[in-house]
Amino acid sequence: MRVPLSWLREYVDLPATETGRDVQAKLISAGLEVETVEPLGADLKGPLVVGQVLTIEELTEFKKPIRFCTVAVGTANGTGEPQEIVCGARNFAVGDKVVVVLPGAVLPGNFAIAARKTYGKTSHGMICSGDELGMGDDGSGGIIVLPPEVEVGTDAIELLQLVDEVLDIAVTPDRGYALSMRGVARETAIAYGLPLRDPALLDVPAPNAFGYPVQVSDPMGCDRFTARTVTGLDPDAHSPIWLRRRLQKAGMRPISLAVDITNYVMLELGQPLHAYDRSRVQGTIGVRRAEQGEKLTTLDGVKRTLNAEDLVITDDRGPIGLAGVMGGANTEIDDTEGTTTEVVVEAAHFDAISIARTARRHKLASEASKRFERGVDPQAASAAAQRTVDLLVLLAGGTADAGVTEVIAPSAPHTITIPANHPDKVAGVDYGRETVVRRLQQVGCDVYGQDELIVTVPSWRPDLTDPNDLAEEVIRLEGYENLPSTLPKPPAGLGLTDRQRLHRRVGRALAGAGYVETPNYPFMGEQVLDQFGLAGDDPNRKVVKLVNPLSDEEPALRTTLLPGLLQALRRNDGRGSHDLALFETGLVFHPRAELRVAGRLPVDRRPTDEEIASLTAALPVQPRHAAVVLAGAREQAGWWGKGRPADWADAIEAARILAREAGTELLVRSGQYGPWHPGRCAELAVVVDGTQRVVGHAGELHPRVLKALGLPARTCAMELDLDVLEEASSGHPKGPKISTFPVATQDVALVVDKAVPHADVEAALREGAGELLESVRLFDEYESEQLGGDRKSLAYALRFRADDRTLTVDEASAARDAAVALASERTGAVLRGA
Repeated sequence: MRVPLSWLREYVDLPATETGRDVQAKLISAGLEVETVEPLGADLKGPLVVGQVLTIEELTEFKKPIRFCTVAVGTANGTGEPQEIVCGARNFAVGDKVVVVLPGAVLPGNFAIAARKTYGKTSHGMICSGDELGMGDDGSGGIIVLPPEVEVGTDAIELLQLVDEVLDIAVTPDRGYALSMRGVARETAIAYGLPLRDPALLDVPAPNAFGYPVQVSDPMGCDRFTARTVTGLDPDAHSPIWLRRRLQKAGMRPISLAVDITNYVMLELGQPLHAYDRSRVQGTIGVRRAEQGEKLTTLDGVKRTLNAEDLVITDDRGPIGLAGVMGGANTEIDDTEGTTTEVVVEAAHFDAISIARTARRHKLASEASKRFERGVDPQAASAAAQRTVDLLVLLAGGTADAGVTEVIAPSAPHTITIPANHPDKVAGVDYGRETVVRRLQQVGCDVYGQDELIVTVPSWRPDLTDPNDLAEEVIRLEGYENLPSTLPKPPAGLGLTDRQRLHRRVGRALAGAGYVETPNYPFMGEQVLDQFGLAGDDPNRKVVKLVNPLSDEEPALRTTLLPGLLQALRRNDGRGSHDLALFETGLVFHPRAELRVAGRLPVDRRPTDEEIASLTAALPVQPRHAAVVLAGAREQAGWWGKGRPADWADAIEAARILAREAGTELLVRSGQYGPWHPGRCAELAVVVDGTQRVVGHAGELHPRVLKALGLPARTCAMELDLDVLEEASSGHPKGPKISTFPVATQDVALVVDKAVPHADVEAALREGAGELLESVRLFDEYESEQLGGDRKSLAYALRFRADDRTLTVDEASAARDAAVALASERTGAVLRGA
């Protein structure tokens, strides 16, 4: 909303010394977002006067038409002689009154005017257009032609109101009243403690049976409709300068007298209006919902197909306007023909939600819809219609018809009961009842009561619906800057949960291992699951879809962390970073078997445990996962030796790092799943309550997946479920015991079938060795023809240690033999060379 300071002063007697910046500061303090203050004509310097064209000589020897004019400017040039001016514009004639800038003047943009020779003539000044004076688009598209009654020599700076300040206010959706001079003036009057001259306080005649016939079929969509008729309009009447300038300063283009008046009253009172050419309206004006598929050509010349929810204005032929949005072309006032002598003025109040949906449905935002969807004062309709009629009579020589039509749906004023000390509790400031009542009355409320206040909300504030809204009014008018800065005092807590501690430990451990954390959006497209090669019945294919996704390409919540990580890896690889190790920890989302609708939690009290549980039960299952992806070199080459590329073993080691942080043993065995290479995929499992549970997979990705996603060759990945890992945890990880007794090392080489997993052999060795075993490590795998084509040799280093003594050779050997015996029993392993 653009608010000229000169216009604002008509309603509030601001001190003469107050500038736009001063008003801006006051309004910002009161809660309005005044973005800028635009000084108009600040760099304009006269002489700038009204002149009359005496003669025009056409200069035809040039490529473009040029005119050599003599213009009478009175005594403004000091001689009284006509001024000779060269001009290329052609929208004026001999006898027209124009705006002339004389040598020595400075136009906006620091454009100095001086006598100069051009096109073989000397031009002593310039005949001005609106753009050259910083007036904006005035609709003429050329030189300003003034009304004939303006006297020659008049100061054009004052006549055209070229010097002013304009406040540009960003009106938030809850403050629709500020989209009018009336609303901004009220806020200004409150901020300065001055009285307001309300432009809506007009004498309005009572409705009668002689007005233009109106029938409202949908009182929910239109609860008030006022119609007034003005006859005997002068079709040649034009908008006066003051009206055109105010519209221009407010950011609107002057069009015609009738349209300019309705726009002016809308800016003044905040009530959108529409003027119909009475001769083009056939029969009763109606308000109803459109029929599905009905057609209407709006004022912008677009033929629109209407929806059954659209509210339309009709006559006997059908729709003649899209209610609250834009009028129809078939009843438009066409001043180009100069035939409109009678108009019907519409001032109505429409349902805000209906208008907002219609404007968005047809992608047709207008000044009217902008106001209706934010809330318009229904009580202002009659005053706005009367103001429009008065201006039409004054400026167009019309006669107000005695008939007054008002269709009103009964409604009661909105009242709110609020404790007198409620604003005090909200703000933490002792305002007192007197201050609360005074501030509420300033915004237009009627207040009754002592400790409990009964507040009747003014019709122009539909945003005031509950006690907190009233508290906000008191607080903002008292000044947000006066609120004390106090830190909240939370009760002592229990610190981080085990889940949070594990999450932090995992992040620190992976970062310490050389991985870079890469958080991603939790959205994905289902096509990536096809690229991963997941089976049709895979649980990860059951996704939760968003009703209003940020991107149509990613409408679902992720069921795995890999899509986002792999996309980040591809993006970085494409930008020249080829050695990558990325990780992410975050939630994945799975739909519940039974879908439930989440209820609304109360805002006036703390939700009960049952309400919170009900809400939680309606949410998707959200386990926390951890994932890594690797590509390029894992160890860089240099003077210290050869580097090596990242491979499947690094992905598995990342999983082991997480298991160590959780304080649990990770079972690693050969597996096959989705995007991983079938021969280079490890299945990761843990033991929970005596049962093995798969927590994830690690290894090298399938070449088909790499090609589909555009990833580097031999890219590896790991993903596991941190929540299940936590379930398997024995608690917080404990530091290792440092023994004072020496270790006894025994190596064993076992020959087993190639199909036997190393994890099964290791598990048997651990169990067989008993409590003396400190660690077991596979340090060699060997295959040869001597062993047999279907056999392999696994060499393990067993470390034995006792807490209370030095082990003897016999004790270490006995533990080793027991370990080998159990491995032989379970896996068929035999000692190599035995």
